[in-house]
Amino acid sequence: MLVLAVDTATPRVAVALGEDGRVRGAVQLAGGRRHAEQLAPAIAYLGEQTGVRLDALTALAVGVGPGLFTGLRVGITTVKVMAQALGVPVVAVPSLDLIAYPLRHARRLIAVVVDARRREVFHARYRPTPGGIESVSAYTVGPPADVAAALATTGDAVLLAGDGVDPYRDAFAALDAAEPAGPDFESPSATALVELATRHVAGGDVVTPDEVQPLYLRDSDAALAWGSAR
Repeated sequence: MLVLAVDTATPRVAVALGEDGRVRGAVQLAGGRRHAEQLAPAIAYLGEQTGVRLDALTALAVGVGPGLFTGLRVGITTVKVMAQALGVPVVAVPSLDLIAYPLRHARRLIAVVVDARRREVFHARYRPTPGGIESVSAYTVGPPADVAAALATTGDAVLLAGDGVDPYRDAFAALDAAEPAGPDFESPSATALVELATRHVAGGDVVTPDEVQPLYLRDSDAALAWGSAR
């Protein structure tokens, strides 16, 4: 089973290719907001280096956000077009899950905090389970102080992950028993998506390209600016 996994929900472009759940190659690019310029070459490079032809793919997988509006559109549109052309199904996974999943062996509450701009963060909480993670909150967007206040009420030791932790560290400084997971866990992992997608495909939990929808928690910056100017 060959799966190509893509996530462009954050400033990073992440692509991985896996066979039967094992990653054969991965590319991660930190190029700001150059998703449209970087994604197609990253996919082509990965195919060349691994010797895997795109027409051999069993399925495609994509992180669907929440995240940067333009980045999400690039990744999701690319995957949908490829899946339609190749005639293969798609696995869609929330991007916040892809930050939490690599921390599944932690023995504490996992709080994913991703910079949403406009002094807000995208947020979700998870608990490790045997073999994976379990979401214990809704996907939300709001001020970092509100997220910190909600975490304080849980009374749990917390592991903070995502690229929204460091920019808003003052908001989380007062939390007892809270620890940053570190820079290796700031963005969605395409290698995690390979593993999760392989499980989904094996279980028949796939969708058609037309069914893939981004997880937007608010309007784009352009739409918000237009609304405030009216």
